[in-house]
Amino acid sequence: MSGTRILIVEARFYDDITDQLVKGAVKELAAVGAGYKRIIVPGILEIPAAIRYAIRAMELRATDDRYSGYITLGCALRGESDHYDHVCREAMSGIQQLALQYTLAVGNGILTCHNKEQALARARVDEKNFGGQAARACLRMIDIKRELRLIPK
Repeated sequence: MSGTRILIVEARFYDDITDQLVKGAVKELAAVGAGYKRIIVPGILEIPAAIRYAIRAMELRATDDRYSGYITLGCALRGESDHYDHVCREAMSGIQQLALQYTLAVGNGILTCHNKEQALARARVDEKNFGGQAARACLRMIDIKRELRLIPK
């Protein structure tokens, strides 16, 4: 995976949770020699737009950055209203639509939890390490694209 470059899009609404997700993702990327760039967005709802901006910048050749894959990191915690349901559904749907429309390798590390304790247990590197899992998923999807000859080996 040396030479592979990944865009990490991280929602910083819950900094302590996102810090753990990023730590896990970066550790996995470093283990295989993949490079990365981090983009910070306010919340998970903004993640699909940031990915689309990156794609558009590449299409317009407005940047020299080229990404082989994308890792989405962030967290939504259930509150007292139905806002959580709408935000989660739209963020996940937006990411999936982009992955399908643009043939993107995406590792989704967005947590949707009932409370902060659940989220921290899923985010911590020494527990469920969802950030690391998202990085591994992204890297595997890049491998699949190579196997199918969508990108050079």
